[in-house]
Amino acid sequence: MKPRAVQFIAIGVIAALGATISFYWGDTQTGKCPSPSGAVAAFQPAADPAKVSGVEFTDFKGGKRALSDYAGKAVVLNFWATWCAPCVREMPALDRLRAALETDGIEVLALSSDRGGVAVVEKFFSANGIENLPITLDEGLRSARALGVRGLPTTVLIDADGYDVGRLVGAAEWDSQDALTLIRGCFSKK
Repeated sequence: MKPRAVQFIAIGVIAALGATISFYWGDTQTGKCPSPSGAVAAFQPAADPAKVSGVEFTDFKGGKRALSDYAGKAVVLNFWATWCAPCVREMPALDRLRAALETDGIEVLALSSDRGGVAVVEKFFSANGIENLPITLDEGLRSARALGVRGLPTTVLIDADGYDVGRLVGAAEWDSQDALTLIRGCFSKK
């Protein structure tokens, strides 16, 4: 056999082996999400997904809630504030995302870090036609700190087993087909 032929065969074997490894690793916790593109290209899958804990928040009635209340359900968890321009821009898309994912059994929560509390968020929701998202508050930024959120907006995808599978820092078109494909892909049972 000629050296050039051996070289092409070796390259083919290496490529096939790489595809096989990628296929099998894609089913593990670390390779759960499809490659992000388009409107959610900035999404960063978690290199080492960690179990989420310490995420507690307040609902619009002042009741204490926790992420554990959604055990067994995947959650798209957004951190935002009414004074954050990129947050304001993406809120209508998050509102539409919640409606789009309702039948998928995926919860969408947007935790506000506004110090003015429910009244500020309620006014914002009313003025901007936000009808699907519940009003939830991250008082004292406790949940943001628990998840290592460093800026607003930040959206964290948490699977039904309670693992942080990845996040996107910055605004995104959450109601786009790119976002729906990413979210459903991250949360699908393989």
